[in-house]
Amino acid sequence: MSRPSAASRTAPTSSTGTASFTVCGDVAEPFTLTVAELRAGWQQHRAEVTFDCAASGPQHHRFEGALLYDVIRAAEPGFDPRRRKDRARFLLAVSGGDGHHTVLSWAEIDQDFAGSPILLATRLDGHGLDTAGSQLVVPTDRCGARYISAITTIWTGTCGDLPA
Repeated sequence: MSRPSAASRTAPTSSTGTASFTVCGDVAEPFTLTVAELRAGWQQHRAEVTFDCAASGPQHHRFEGALLYDVIRAAEPGFDPRRRKDRARFLLAVSGGDGHHTVLSWAEIDQDFAGSPILLATRLDGHGLDTAGSQLVVPTDRCGARYISAITTIWTGTCGDLPA
């Protein structure tokens, strides 16, 4: 099983000076996207959120961005159609330029399971995140710990062979 790469302190930048992130792991089509490409290539959704931040208290924000599910599907995760419930074994590890990381299960975002509308934000309160980098937004979370700023990498893979 491959591992997510270590995050730098800021989101990587493309040759145009805008932040980008890489989708990699057990996928057929790994790719790197800038925030502008994410905004232009996928339908944008809006989320009005309130979450508790341990350092700053309650936060109220409006995010716009693509659904994480749609972006990862474009990379063609390595699901085995012959294995019953194979998708349920997959994880997503999100790393940010701020040094924060989180793990999600495929079942959280897949419409056949929980279908949570988790976003890869391209705008925060009406301002583009082109320079700062995309942000993971989990609108259903009360705590802001899984809001990852300046995304650098989204790794997709299986949880491996766990004991029964």
